[in-house]
Amino acid sequence: MTIARPALDEHAPYALTYINATADALAALGTDDVVHLLEVQREQCRALLAGVPESQAGFSYAPGKWTLAESLVHVSDTERVFAYRLLRIARGDRTPLPGFEQDDWVPQSRSTRRTLSDIVTELLACREATLALVRSLDDEAIAQRGIASGVEVSARALVWMLAGHMGHHITLTRDKYCG
Repeated sequence: MTIARPALDEHAPYALTYINATADALAALGTDDVVHLLEVQREQCRALLAGVPESQAGFSYAPGKWTLAESLVHVSDTERVFAYRLLRIARGDRTPLPGFEQDDWVPQSRSTRRTLSDIVTELLACREATLALVRSLDDEAIAQRGIASGVEVSARALVWMLAGHMGHHITLTRDKYCG
């Protein structure tokens, strides 16, 4: 199943940042298949992080910026939140879902107590679970809408947001942490 790009009325304005972040990656793949992009991103993460030494986990590219470990845990956290929203909305649950404050979550992640290898394993497992969920959805589920962070959002938009968020962080990791 191909999941079409969401219309502007299917998400909050901030989501365009993530949705638009898929454009170059999809063009490079020669497709508009966001599910394929989700699969490719899993492999891009695996390859990008495979040779990174454990000592790099505590590296921050500028004062006040997250460390590599914190950034990767943030990606896993966000993947889980967006996928949970996707699950609830795709199942027709109209219960409003709360927002989350990423900057409050990062210190609570205790990433400094974990190995980089463990964090990468978690990240890849999160993406694998997301892929299983997305692959299970049909057209009716993808078209469902719900409320998250006080704004109406479609399941379709959440799939695109998942790809865009990961894509943003793949670029950031490559350019700022591993470059």
